Amino acid sequence: MTDVAGGGGELFGAVEKFADQYLAFPTDHHLTVVCLWAAHTWALSAFYVTPRLILDSPEPGSGKTRVLEVLGLLCRDAKLTVSTTTAALYRRIAAADDAPPTVLQDEADAVFGRVSTPQAEELRALYNAGYKRGATVDRCQGDARSMKVVEFPVFAPVALAGLAGKMPATITSRGITLHMRRRAPGERVAEFRERDAGLKAVLLREGLQHWAEANLQALTDARPDMPKGVRDRPAEVWEALLSIADVVGGDWPRRAREACRYFVLESNADDRLSFGVRLLSDVREAFGSRDRMFSANIVSTLLFDPESEWRDLWGVPLNQSRLAKELKRYGVESQEVRIGADHRKGYLVSGQTGLAQAWARYLPAGGKRDVRDTGDIAGQSVADVSRIQRERDKRDTSATTESGPEQQRRLDVADVADVAPANGISRRDTPLHRLPRRQCGCGRPGPIHADTGLCTWCELKASKRQEAAS
Repeated sequence: MTDVAGGGGELFGAVEKFADQYLAFPTDHHLTVVCLWAAHTWALSAFYVTPRLILDSPEPGSGKTRVLEVLGLLCRDAKLTVSTTTAALYRRIAAADDAPPTVLQDEADAVFGRVSTPQAEELRALYNAGYKRGATVDRCQGDARSMKVVEFPVFAPVALAGLAGKMPATITSRGITLHMRRRAPGERVAEFRERDAGLKAVLLREGLQHWAEANLQALTDARPDMPKGVRDRPAEVWEALLSIADVVGGDWPRRAREACRYFVLESNADDRLSFGVRLLSDVREAFGSRDRMFSANIVSTLLFDPESEWRDLWGVPLNQSRLAKELKRYGVESQEVRIGADHRKGYLVSGQTGLAQAWARYLPAGGKRDVRDTGDIAGQSVADVSRIQRERDKRDTSATTESGPEQQRRLDVADVADVAPANGISRRDTPLHRLPRRQCGCGRPGPIHADTGLCTWCELKASKRQEAAS
C-alpha cells in the first residue's frame, strides 16, 4: 500500500472505494464518515474522545448490518456482536490495554427497548462512559477472603445499529447518527462474500495501521477548526474525524466539514432534540407574540394539528397536568394568569419561573420568535423581559388591546378553551396566527373562520345564543 507515511490520500481513496462497492448510502456524507471513523480506531491513542457511530432506519433490511460487517473488516480488532454482557465487554477492553477493540453492536434496538432492564442500563452506562479516555468502572474481584476493588477501563470505539427511535439519547448525543434506508430498485451494490472481501481488506487494514503509527504525533497535536455553528458536545464528537481528514489532506478536509455541517446543522434537527425541548419549542410557537397564555389554550393549540406528536403520548393526548410536569423540569411553573377579566392557571413568558429563561437556555438561537416586533416580549432577551413586563403591567393589566366596548363584548362570551370541542378539537381552538386576517361583519378586524365568515368572538357569541335557545 503506497502513500502511507505521508498524508495517505491514496490509501483513504482505496478504503473509500472498498466500502462504496458494498454499501448504498443516502448521501456521500455517510460514506465519508464511515471511512474516517474506521481510520480513527487505528489512531485511538491520539484522541481524548471516540465518537459513537449510530446506524438507524425505520425498517429492517436497510443495510445497517452490512455497514457493521464492512467496518468489521476495516477497523482495528473489531468485535461484531448481537448480545454481550457488560462484564464480558469491560474485561475484553481491559485485556487489550492501550489498543482496545472496536465494538460493533448489532440489533441495539433489542437491547435498548422501551422496557429498561438492569443489563441494558449497565451497557448504556458503559457505552456512555467509554466515550472519553480515562473512564473506568469499579468492580469487586476475588473470593470473599481476598476480594478487592478493581478499576476496569472502558474507553473504546463503539458502533451501534438498530431501528430508529430505540437508541438512548445519552448515546446518540455522544455520536454521529447515520439514517439508513432501503435500496431503491435501481440501486446496485456488489455481492458481499465476507471471505473474499476479507482478503481484499487485509492490505487496507495494514495500510491504516501503518498510516496511524506514522502520523500519530500529528493527530495528537491536531486541533481542527470547526464549521461555524458547531460547538460544545458536537465539536467534541467531530474532533477526531476532522483531525484525520486534515492530516490526510486533499479534498478530505472539505468533505469532512461538509459532512459535519450536514449531520450537525442540517440533517433532521428535530431528531436531536429531546422530548422536553421539542415541547418547549412547540409551546414557543403556540405563544406567538403573546406574553401569557392559559394552560388550557396552550394544550388545545398543541393538539390542533392532526399529525401532532402531542395527540398520542403512549396512548393518551397531552393534558394540562402533563404539560405542567414536563415544563417544571426546565424551571417553568404555572401560576394564576389574568387575561382581561379572566383568571386561570397559565404561564407567563417573563419571570424567574417563566418560559423566556427556558427558551433562552434550551432552544437553538436560530429558532427565536420574530424579534423584529419590539412589542413582542417573548422575542426579547431574558435580561429585558422583566423590565418590559413591568412596563406593560403599568399601562395595561389585560393582554388585549381592545377598547372598553370591544373588551366588554369579548367578556360576554366564554374563552376559546371553554367551548366543548367537536371530535376532540374545535375550529375555535385554531391558533390565531394560522387563520386569515380579514374583517368580520361586526367591523372588528382580525382572524375569521372561513366556514362562518365570523370572527372568533362573534362565532362564540352565536354559539352561546344557540345553546341558550335550546
